[in-house]
Amino acid sequence: MRPSRSKKPYSGGPALRVLDSVVPVGSGILLPLLLIIGISLSDWLSGPQIYLAPMMVMAPALASVSTTWRRTLGVGAAGLVAQLALLPYDEVRLPDTGTLLRAQLVAYVVVSLFGTYIAWRYEQGRRVFAAVHSVAEAAQRALLLPPGPVVGDLRLAVRYVSAADTAQIGGDLYTVVETPHGVRALIGDVRGKGLDAVQTASVTLGSFREAAYDEETLTRVAQRVDASVARHMAPGEFTTALFLQFNDPGQVGLLHYGHVPPLRVAPDGTVASLDPPDPWVPLGLSQFATGPPPRPWQETLGPDDVLVLCTDGVIEARSAVDGSFYPLAERAARLAAASAGDLEAAVERLYADLLRHTGGGLSDDALLMLVARS
Repeated sequence: MRPSRSKKPYSGGPALRVLDSVVPVGSGILLPLLLIIGISLSDWLSGPQIYLAPMMVMAPALASVSTTWRRTLGVGAAGLVAQLALLPYDEVRLPDTGTLLRAQLVAYVVVSLFGTYIAWRYEQGRRVFAAVHSVAEAAQRALLLPPGPVVGDLRLAVRYVSAADTAQIGGDLYTVVETPHGVRALIGDVRGKGLDAVQTASVTLGSFREAAYDEETLTRVAQRVDASVARHMAPGEFTTALFLQFNDPGQVGLLHYGHVPPLRVAPDGTVASLDPPDPWVPLGLSQFATGPPPRPWQETLGPDDVLVLCTDGVIEARSAVDGSFYPLAERAARLAAASAGDLEAAVERLYADLLRHTGGGLSDDALLMLVARS
């Protein structure tokens, strides 16, 4: 996720640019015009015995899905003029076709007008999509309050993609805050998608930000977040979470609540999975668990090590070829270690490799976060 004051007409911003990369509205008029020219030349070269002008009905139909409504109307007008220009040539040798020609021209005009209407509706839909997309991006920023590339003595790089239609907002969550007790971080994954997941993510992040400043220990922070989530979540719902604390040089404290274990990538490409010695159930389910609550554990984090955090949307992403899960540990060893300390480049490589693995799409929210000492 990446996080002008003017009175220019609203253009839709990045959302419309994504659509235009698929259907290039600005240049989509070229093919319909070439179609009109090609049919006109073919009609002329075929002689008056071959009547090809009715094929021009394809031009406004094509323009309706590839360019603006004004240009679609222009294509329709150009095709009509071309057909009228060909009438003296074709009609001379086509006796008793006056009624047929008039019917064909009327049908052409109707198709052109209907294509113009379709293009107009498509433009309106694009603008609605862009508006929804922009609101979702604003809501995502307000909810996540994404940290900058540097927090305390940490460097960060994040990629977050929601599986929700027409929006970039979902149930994956993360935050990194600098507190009197050191830099603390949370990454989590709400069960489910859509607005219910967003509401739970909001509760989780809000309670963490409060507790992270107030509580001296990571255990108390997690307990407060767990209690808050349990109060607000529907029965049977849960949120996986991993709490982190960076207050000792060369160390990172971790506390596990059912989340994907992080990976530590050394400069030489060695990857270690930081599995919890005391795993625990996700947030919201502690009342159903027996035994003492989980305790934080310490792991080393050297000055050149990279901590790779993710949600299950990454490791459970399936290959478009054989259905295999994404091998994050294997790919992180090569892609993160080769970044030469550039976390932004590393996370970009990992995300691009994830999309190649899945064939270009994701079926679940996916969050990748890389952390290193500055």
